Amino acid sequence: MSSFNYPAFPTAHGYMSEKIQQDYIAFAVSNRLLPTDAHRIAEIVSLDASNDIAKPIQFWQLFSVLGAERIVRIVEDFYRRVFADEEWFVSVFARVGGVRHHINTQASMWVDVMGGGPYYHGADFRLNFHHTHNAIQLMTERGAERWTRLMLDTLEDSAQHMTDDPRVRPALNTFLSFFMEKYAREFGFENNSVFGELNPPVRRKINFMKMSSDAIEAMTEQELREALAEHGVDVSLYPGKADLVNKAQML
Repeated sequence: MSSFNYPAFPTAHGYMSEKIQQDYIAFAVSNRLLPTDAHRIAEIVSLDASNDIAKPIQFWQLFSVLGAERIVRIVEDFYRRVFADEEWFVSVFARVGGVRHHINTQASMWVDVMGGGPYYHGADFRLNFHHTHNAIQLMTERGAERWTRLMLDTLEDSAQHMTDDPRVRPALNTFLSFFMEKYAREFGFENNSVFGELNPPVRRKINFMKMSSDAIEAMTEQELREALAEHGVDVSLYPGKADLVNKAQML
């Protein structure tokens, strides 16, 4: 098994990173991908990836693993594919600037969000302005499908830039999936993009002995079932919430 010693590169919050982190945590909590107190769990909110391979890398921790050069190389590969694509797709990008312009701006945004520090001036406002005024023709199902296809090709050919940490690709997939879903909501198109394996859910083992009876009773039935299962309890033996509460209070 590989051993890691992160951060491999020094990290810092940027113009976008904190807000995007908060937005993703809220989304992940509502979808039961992160525990409800994720915003208070150091290993989740940290900008430095965990050295424990059993714990996923959050996408705002990617800079601590990849550094700027690897991120730029992935973005470079993507935009070279973009500018070699069909005219209807290329023309939208070309109106804004050449390939180097797009590499610089997209890499700055990625580095900023991934924990590399303040690189993407203007943050969310700039990103939304760009998509609304410069790239609105591509903020559709057809545009998203083409963008996704080119990005998938890029990722498949970029393994050499992802180090030997197998958690990097799922973290990148999670980053891309979250932003594509964000754009689909904002611009009203159906999100059919699939980038591959995503980060697995993070389950926090609950210590019932340190919880009050009121706190245990305040948990949802599903939370109780998951927490008790983490303790090796056969939850199928406890049909209702009251039974689960009683069992939790006995631990």
